Amino acid sequence: MDTTYEAAYESGYYAHGTQAERWERAQLFFAAKEYTAAARVLAGLVEEAPEQTGPRLLLARAYYHSAQLRRAETELRAIVERDPVEGYARLMLGRTLERQGRHAEARPHLRLASALAGDFPEV
Repeated sequence: MDTTYEAAYESGYYAHGTQAERWERAQLFFAAKEYTAAARVLAGLVEEAPEQTGPRLLLARAYYHSAQLRRAETELRAIVERDPVEGYARLMLGRTLERQGRHAEARPHLRLASALAGDFPEV
């Protein structure tokens, strides 16, 4: 398969259908641990509706699980910039930074995620 045909096939396949159909397809890919395929579908959804947290968070998770950590970080930072108290995004951002060996940067996000979840250390 030549690369031009391959690119057209992939973009058509992953972009095919309504937003609801693509969201469902992305969730199926994610559930099947086909994280790269899920990310391809989700990237289009996020581009079309960047203000929606759900698709962007699942995209970040797909990137995280497929070891695309810089991309996961970018998506998670976009979420917490728009919604600073999105606890799961804070947790994922902290874990993403830890996985990159950036422990000092991760700590504040992990502490905030714990506080948002109501996990306070006993005094």
